[in-house]
Amino acid sequence: MLEELLTLNLFGFFLIFARLGSALAIFPGFSAIFVSMQFRLGIALALSFVMAPVLIGSLPVRPPSALAMAILIAVEILNGIFFGTIARILMGALQTAGTLVAYVSSLANAMIQDPIAEQQSSTIAGFLLTAGALLIFATNLHHLMIRTIVDSYSLLAPGASIPVGGMVEVVGRQVADSFALGLQLAAPFIIVGMTYYIGLGLLGRLMPQLQVFFFGLPAQIAIQIWVLAITFSGIMMVFLEHFSEAYQNFILP
Repeated sequence: MLEELLTLNLFGFFLIFARLGSALAIFPGFSAIFVSMQFRLGIALALSFVMAPVLIGSLPVRPPSALAMAILIAVEILNGIFFGTIARILMGALQTAGTLVAYVSSLANAMIQDPIAEQQSSTIAGFLLTAGALLIFATNLHHLMIRTIVDSYSLLAPGASIPVGGMVEVVGRQVADSFALGLQLAAPFIIVGMTYYIGLGLLGRLMPQLQVFFFGLPAQIAIQIWVLAITFSGIMMVFLEHFSEAYQNFILP
């Protein structure tokens, strides 16, 4: 009994941990820089322990050689990175939208250290990313991400070859859809900004003495903040719907 626990169950546990832990290292919220490494490790180990009784029966036995074992674990890590990357790409839609909004509202130079994107971002992009990560947990979509990892053992069986072509196609499609979604989310701000720019240009032609820059910039910022206030809830609802649909494709019926 002890030999079976050490040779099969313990190996299966770490095989589950390889896929789940690599996904949690990329999932939004879990991978934030303000979340301590010990906390991430604890969550990954706890979830692996909970998932082990359900999944361990479908896992392959321990390979006889160390090289085969290392390859199997590396494949599981790549599978986890694939599912985690999808979430990061979806979060990129909010960063794209926030960056476009910052450009049309003349706030692109106001940069902050974004803890979600882990890089310098505009204030509006940082606000949208932080709100998006918060709403993912508030609406329990993080449960959907974890369930995707569980169901992924039926789609990508451990020990099977990696469908590189399918993964590349899925990632490429998600990148294109994420950019298109970001543009759609920023559409109200682009329309209002272009209308304001055209009106300001006509006003500058009609009144050459008017200091267009000093007159137009404060009004432009105020108008775009007002548009953000009335469209914020809609932007978040559309983003959460697309986020849920992207992972629903990997959930077994």
